[in-house]
Amino acid sequence: MSSVVFVKWVTCAVDARRRQPFSTAQQRWAMIADQPGLIGQVGGWSLTGDAQILALWTDAEAYTSFMGARHDAVVDAAAQRGTYRPLTTSTGAVILSVPGAAASVGAAIGVGTVLRVADCEVHEGRDEHFMEAQRTVWAPGMSAAGVLGGVFAVPGEHRYLVATWWPDPEAYDRYARDDVPRLRQRADAAADLRRLSGYVIMLEPTWQVVGARRSTTTSLDQRR
Repeated sequence: MSSVVFVKWVTCAVDARRRQPFSTAQQRWAMIADQPGLIGQVGGWSLTGDAQILALWTDAEAYTSFMGARHDAVVDAAAQRGTYRPLTTSTGAVILSVPGAAASVGAAIGVGTVLRVADCEVHEGRDEHFMEAQRTVWAPGMSAAGVLGGVFAVPGEHRYLVATWWPDPEAYDRYARDDVPRLRQRADAAADLRRLSGYVIMLEPTWQVVGARRSTTTSLDQRR
């Protein structure tokens, strides 16, 4: 079973005049570093100006415990209410992990400066092919291109999130330019995908929260 088994992906609308208060409040989330089960949390600004945040947990139970016992108190303590408007929240189990230059996904959280998230909706009947392509085409291709690590999660029926950490914008840009067209063709992605929403987030270092269990290891071939 993969060590990192649960993901939360959040997008918030933040008015321009509230960006600094929101960012300051987001920095205060460092207080959850001691939360049992937290692997880490990162975030930054999308190209459209939205705030996007991704958190990894050891399991759904740890995440649910945090939401029930502590989440609202953290939001209040961070003075974050009123600085944003929630747009989307997605959660789901991680079924594959992407190996890379970092020793683990937890380690990738600590050193990555760019987060790429692909939110994919797959045609009915194409799920198995899509997952096999992630395992045999996309993951090896990203590893060869210098990815630090990543996860492949299922937030809903026929829907998948692929989140990967990159060492710098140049490494991601080279991959997107030189490797993605070839990998997309090999994976027959056009036949699999009903919808693809892609996000490239320049991570805000001060938003990073690294949990006590960041040293967990992951393997691409491990599945729940």
